[in-house]
Amino acid sequence: MPFLRLLPAALALLVLAAHFYRAGLVFLVPVSLGLVLLMAVRFAWVPRVITVALLLAALEWLRTLFVLADARLEAGQPWIRLAVILGSVTVLTLAAAWPLRSAAVRRWYGDEKV
Repeated sequence: MPFLRLLPAALALLVLAAHFYRAGLVFLVPVSLGLVLLMAVRFAWVPRVITVALLLAALEWLRTLFVLADARLEAGQPWIRLAVILGSVTVLTLAAAWPLRSAAVRRWYGDEKV
């Protein structure tokens, strides 16, 4: 079972759930947590759904980066560290989707095209 290959995606989704909770978007927390639980279901379409969710999560991190950086600029506060941190979170979220494309993960989920 490719647990180690699924771990980055699970962690990225958990961080996203924490982000939604902190942002007051509590109704999206169960969606993020549900996607983590979905990874335990062995259907061929699961890695694709998780990949799309991670791509959308990266877009959310970029949106958050621009909103918060703009607010800091307006307030005359430093914004570079914020941009580096959220930019890193965005890149790591995108990188978490990469192992889902591996043959081992696709075999685990029963994708016959491997």
